[in-house]
Amino acid sequence: MYTLILNLLLFPCFGFLQVNKMGKGCIAATKYFLFLFNLIFFIFGGTIMGFGLWILLDNQSLIAVLQDSSMGLKVVSYLLIGVGSFSMLLGFLGCLGAIYEIRCLLGLYFTCLLLILLAQVTAAILIYLQRDSLRKEANEIVSQVMVNYPGQNKTTEQAWDYLQKTMQCCGWNGHEDWEANHMIKNNSLELYPCSCHNASLPPHNVADSGFCQAASNDWPVYNTGCLGNVESWFFTNYGIILGICLGVAVIEVCCISSALGSMNNTPLHY
Repeated sequence: MYTLILNLLLFPCFGFLQVNKMGKGCIAATKYFLFLFNLIFFIFGGTIMGFGLWILLDNQSLIAVLQDSSMGLKVVSYLLIGVGSFSMLLGFLGCLGAIYEIRCLLGLYFTCLLLILLAQVTAAILIYLQRDSLRKEANEIVSQVMVNYPGQNKTTEQAWDYLQKTMQCCGWNGHEDWEANHMIKNNSLELYPCSCHNASLPPHNVADSGFCQAASNDWPVYNTGCLGNVESWFFTNYGIILGICLGVAVIEVCCISSALGSMNNTPLHY
């Protein structure tokens, strides 16, 4: 009775069919929908793994600036790669279990998928609760990059220059952050970071990195800090990010429901 109710809720059948035929039809529909959901879940797993690889290997964004100084971000990247790989494996096993109706495989799949869903919810809650400390850590990391620029970590500095130039920003909170730079403080010339140069102001042939000389203490740079631009980008794409997260959660819940329905209607096969 429980299985019939579950299948009726997930995949409604036509009322004019006999109950027995209706049950068989719903079970078959559950099987194929489980395969479809797992195929989508496999693709999402590949996307998560790709995002983790992007964080780990990218050297031309804010991520590159943060990851060289923050072990937490590296741990997150490895975690995403691991979760993505495991999700792909789980999606593959789910497809096999759905096609060949292997009960023990469906049971293992159901348990692992439930654990992944709980882990994702826990991670989201922890990130939300630690958002202030994460923001503070990012602020400290970027501040050190600007104070020591140019230093030994060329990859991080190139990423920071690229970020300032492409996002048309200067400093973290504003161009005043650069006044703490040791080279700017200890130089008699009026220097400013070339990657901050406002393209609408002369001169128009400045370098993409290093320091440029200003004619006065009024630097020809962007006034907006990169933090504001990063937050603006996030809030602009907030709907897309939230939609993807909710989409993954809905697919996982559907997979769990379908796996439970398939397990209850599948004989034991080893």
